[in-house]
Amino acid sequence: MTHSKRYTEAKKLIDVKKLYTPVEAVELVKKTANTKFDGSVEIHMNLGINVKKSDQLIRATIILPHGTGKTKKIAAFVPVNKEKDATDAGADIVGNEDLIAEIAKSGKVNFDIAVATPDMMPKLAKIAKILGPKGIMPNPKTDTVGPNVKKMIEELKRGKVTLKNDATGNIHQILGKVSGDASMLVENLDTVIIAIRKNKPASTKGTFVKNAVLTSTMGPAIHLDVAKM
Repeated sequence: MTHSKRYTEAKKLIDVKKLYTPVEAVELVKKTANTKFDGSVEIHMNLGINVKKSDQLIRATIILPHGTGKTKKIAAFVPVNKEKDATDAGADIVGNEDLIAEIAKSGKVNFDIAVATPDMMPKLAKIAKILGPKGIMPNPKTDTVGPNVKKMIEELKRGKVTLKNDATGNIHQILGKVSGDASMLVENLDTVIIAIRKNKPASTKGTFVKNAVLTSTMGPAIHLDVAKM
């Protein structure tokens, strides 16, 4: 794979044999960001879990203290009497049966997150095959199903995210923008690390966090010292 000149120059700033502390890694990721736009800072972790065992899957909902720096479009599926609550809380799209019918007909989704009240869940089954593969089907485990619509939406607007392993046992999470304050990025990083550690499955054996790297969008990887996390 051929990398750009900017990428190659940025990589020279990284000692590939060194494991960096969170503070060092954040400072370095800001220096090595090589896009002309304001990219994201991301953490990627490889975990020692068996994804074929349901009791070893990772799913944790946390609120990043300083958000991700990325605005997400929220859809709220609520009964008519809760539409105002959803709108006041900041939902971008609010609806019920009509909205569900519209999505079922078009197959198109123009939002990033969906929340719903419990009574709407049976009706949402109609579009589960559309929302499910995109990972945006409301789910009690991710705090996106509940009676308190206002609370769910406000927490998402404040930076609530769900940490979930992929099919290869990796976790990927955006921590903020490259232009973001370094101390805030470190605090977000620490929050993710603590949450992953706290949700370590009891049945896992051996090393839990095998590898962790910090990167910027299209930037080189900076290996974190997982032993110090």
